[in-house]
Amino acid sequence: MSFFLEGLILGFGLAFSLGPIFIALTETSIQKGVRAGMTVGAGIWISDILFISVFYFFINSIKSTIEAPSFIFWMGISGALVLAIFGIYLMIKTPTIEYNSQKLSAKNYIAFGIKGFTVNSANPFTFIYWMSVISTYIIGRNVGATDAFILLFTILVVIIISDSTKIFLADKLKSKLTPRIANYVFNLSGVVLLGFSLYMLLQVI
Repeated sequence: MSFFLEGLILGFGLAFSLGPIFIALTETSIQKGVRAGMTVGAGIWISDILFISVFYFFINSIKSTIEAPSFIFWMGISGALVLAIFGIYLMIKTPTIEYNSQKLSAKNYIAFGIKGFTVNSANPFTFIYWMSVISTYIIGRNVGATDAFILLFTILVVIIISDSTKIFLADKLKSKLTPRIANYVFNLSGVVLLGFSLYMLLQVI
């Protein structure tokens, strides 16, 4: 039970963050609908599962690599670049809001999944979060496989539920948005992402 409660606390701590992931989810849901937003979410969750798997099974062998200053530097640079591109895109693109269901191709959904995977994987905060959880709460305390699974699975479930809630709320919100307000919202989101990008750069240079 203690690992389940720890998973809830750690999951909620990440769920209420309003960073690049939040913007990617809500921006897609507002413009393209719930299905597209959930596909972005799926890309994010697959990225999380990949991080968990790598850190849990290989953290001892890759520890020297991920702690190297050069790795941290290039991780920060690449993450800042991805967020800057995404932010500039939101600032210069005129948003289109689809109020009716629209038919999207398989290629569209693949692109949405790649978008979520890329934004999450390039975000150093995601990297640091999972590395800290696994190294501190699992490896550092010699937690067994079953309890580790309970902890990590609980965190993932909380994240999936919270991300899904954000997607559905954003889809409902779009009926309140006029094109002018939507443009302001997306421009502001772009500025926020550029701010995150600059913050990352300052952390590694």
